[in-house]
Amino acid sequence: MLIGQRRPRSPTPKAPSPDSSEHRQKRFKSTPLSQAIQALSAMSMPDPSVHFDPELLNPDHIQRLRTSYAAGKPFKHALVDKVFQDDLLNKVKDECLSDLNLSEKETDIYKLYQSGDLASLSFLTPTQSALLPSLLTVRDALFSTAFRNFLRSVTGCGPLSGIKQDMSVAVYKKGCHLLTHDDAVDSRRISFILYMPLPHYQLWKSEWGGALELYETVDEEGGAKEANPIPTKSISPKWNQLVFFEARPGHSFHSVEEVVVGEGEDGRQRLSISGWFHAPQPGEEGYEEPPRHARDSMTPSPFKCYPDLAYPDPIPPPLPSTPLSESHLAFLSEYLNPVYLLPRTMKTLASRFLAESSLQLHFFLGAPIASVLDRGLREIDKESGLGGEDRDYCIPPHEAGLKDESQWTIKGPPHRWRYCVLKSSDRHESVYPIAAQNDSHKILRALQNELFSSQAFRAWLACVTGLSPLRHAAEARRFRPGLDYTLVTSEERESRLDLVLGLTPDPLPAVPSGSSTQPGPSTRRLEETTGWSSTEWGGFECYMAPHDGEEDPSIYQSGRNRKACNEHPGQDAFDDMEIDDDNATLLTVQPGFNRLLLVLRDEGVMRFVKYVSAAAEGSRWDVAGEYEVGIVEEGDS
Repeated sequence: MLIGQRRPRSPTPKAPSPDSSEHRQKRFKSTPLSQAIQALSAMSMPDPSVHFDPELLNPDHIQRLRTSYAAGKPFKHALVDKVFQDDLLNKVKDECLSDLNLSEKETDIYKLYQSGDLASLSFLTPTQSALLPSLLTVRDALFSTAFRNFLRSVTGCGPLSGIKQDMSVAVYKKGCHLLTHDDAVDSRRISFILYMPLPHYQLWKSEWGGALELYETVDEEGGAKEANPIPTKSISPKWNQLVFFEARPGHSFHSVEEVVVGEGEDGRQRLSISGWFHAPQPGEEGYEEPPRHARDSMTPSPFKCYPDLAYPDPIPPPLPSTPLSESHLAFLSEYLNPVYLLPRTMKTLASRFLAESSLQLHFFLGAPIASVLDRGLREIDKESGLGGEDRDYCIPPHEAGLKDESQWTIKGPPHRWRYCVLKSSDRHESVYPIAAQNDSHKILRALQNELFSSQAFRAWLACVTGLSPLRHAAEARRFRPGLDYTLVTSEERESRLDLVLGLTPDPLPAVPSGSSTQPGPSTRRLEETTGWSSTEWGGFECYMAPHDGEEDPSIYQSGRNRKACNEHPGQDAFDDMEIDDDNATLLTVQPGFNRLLLVLRDEGVMRFVKYVSAAAEGSRWDVAGEYEVGIVEEGDS
């Protein structure tokens, strides 16, 4: 209804270069107007201290906060238990819920409901402003000289801009989350969150999720700082509490836990006002030109999840026109569904891949292997408290599935990805015959270390894609519910052949109490609108067009409007992908069991695995491969 100025859909958009014409144009147009608005506000605004809690600006209180801030771990931060008068904040809460337009927004890194930038409230008509008097009062009080001086006294951050206001209202309902990032974008200097969790008369419980998580950094090779995959501090939201910290690149890593509680009868939601205080802007005292090398920390990562491995040098790359040898067929028949080794099948697949640059193959592994994996992966989840009928669907501990006897370890850094991989082993065990193996971990290792790196599979890939694999990498992955994901990455220099063997067990059919034990049509309809297939649980693989600099690079179409590939197993055993030409999303593929996804990813195309919701019935499993490929010209074969 309100907030006429459209805010970019990410809280951390990439800023234009300080020397770009776009930046100079914005500065020329907006700075005088912003200064005028600020000057008018300063003349008309009453003393903001009357709205603060009486203790807030007390010198002794500031000194205690200064000491607490300096000692904050894992990085400097402060918590103020009470900022505003309660009656004022109650009115703000009411205005936010009744008169503010909160739009659902979802990217690779977050899902939430957010208003536009509250700076745009200055452009409302008198009639519109009359609907939000308390919100305007809180906004102006936060950016007042008195409060900015308070922040300077506590943090020692230096001068803060009174011109650039950057804040919004956010609501985290069930399923909403914000993954790890450092907030270091543009001229941001101090990050803050003012909590108004609902219902305001009830203490927000930690098991409801929504906690602010802070991460310690560790030194990596080359002196770079990376966030530890597991947070070291968790702060649950509390009514009228303010949290703030200095936004430092590669240092102030934080996230927001998924909210796992429904609104219920008392309207439970994690409501907050959050934003940033910026360094002085052009024309303000203390302004300094930003360094030319300043980089948006949210730019899609050029790093790959795993390094490529070379095939043995003496063996030339296979040609697509070369039939599989008897030895290749004998090896592959241990793993693959025999239909995918038939010459006519491979020829059909090659035609489809040439036309679409992608394929999805159902029932890819042979039935004996698939049966062992289906049972075994469910059991692993149950043993680690991440699956089974006894699971409570709260946010699991970050150590879930990582006990000493576990064969899994966590992989970060969380500002790029967090998921579990098999622990490395110095002992190489050849598993043969694979069809007789009953240990799901050994089968996963065999898929990772033997099948995907083999010359036989290399030759099969050449036959069905028309490409010649030159280097390879493969990794068995486990994405735990409520914890794991990958953020946007891209390969800027060359095309890659991506391979993802989905091994996520299908949800068990839901049978309503008192009904027949046999699932009927209504049960199937329910399964089609919930869980993995509806994207409600996340975990889908998403490919996006190269970022053109116009919009948030990680925005994709959310909810049911997003086109997805989720072919029913009752269709053909192999299906090509659906391409969405309407927006930046090229392809999404939901988790599934025993399905192989092949995608030729052009340079610059971005990809990610969406955060797996705590609502999921279990982990998302796969074995993922990435191949550097050469294109064989027609005359070469």
